[in-house]
Amino acid sequence: MERKLNSAKSRTRLSSVANSLRLIKAFSEDEYEIGISDLAKRLGLAKSTVHRLASTLLEEGILEQNPADGKYHPGLALFELGAMVRRKMDFTMEARPFLRALMEKTGETVHLAILDHDSILYIITHESKQALRMGSKVGTRVPAHSTAVGKTLLAFQPDEEIDRIIARGLPASTPNTIVDAKALRRELAAVRARDYALDDEESEIGLRSIAAPIRVYSGNVVAAISIAGPVHRMARKSLLGWSRELVDAAEAVSQRLGWQPSRADPLHKRA
Repeated sequence: MERKLNSAKSRTRLSSVANSLRLIKAFSEDEYEIGISDLAKRLGLAKSTVHRLASTLLEEGILEQNPADGKYHPGLALFELGAMVRRKMDFTMEARPFLRALMEKTGETVHLAILDHDSILYIITHESKQALRMGSKVGTRVPAHSTAVGKTLLAFQPDEEIDRIIARGLPASTPNTIVDAKALRRELAAVRARDYALDDEESEIGLRSIAAPIRVYSGNVVAAISIAGPVHRMARKSLLGWSRELVDAAEAVSQRLGWQPSRADPLHKRA
């Protein structure tokens, strides 16, 4: 009997942990503050349960509460944990000076992104100083198939990973998004051949970008650097004109991470 009681308590604790994590993940840039009623509806839990979870997270600094309306938002403890994770991502530290140099040279916004849970996560942005520019996307996620950074990262994934992501669907972000599986595979083959990818208003109308891969010592691609800007400044010819600077910067970061280019490497041939 005692063993059954302990097992039930253990399941309850695990359930509470899982629901706490679901609650934390309910927040986003678009919904930075959420009230108890909305959280309860979203999580499919009783308001009393959500209130208990939120109160515990509030005590630990994971959540904070707006005194004006009682809504909750992510707290400083999450920021501190995120900052620690970011500090430990060595390739971000190595890439930062090259990103800044690219931004200053091109005058456009420069990003560093990774592939995470089948979508693109932007982790560093150096914004253009131009009045009209692409804003920071740090912490946001976008589909992989419609962005230059995404196509760069997809191109160097194993075939089975590419097949799996394609099988999940290729939704259109704009009329220019590649939504056909065969067309996307041809595009990824071209990316592998030239070592960079283009986004010609495929993720957002009015925006173009170009991206190149960052490799670690093993040759695996772990991130991508992109240059992005509005179409009136980033004509296709101008965009391609930055390809050498971009690829050189990505290779410089890769070499800092221990990667050595080899002519025998089939993933490092350019058209």
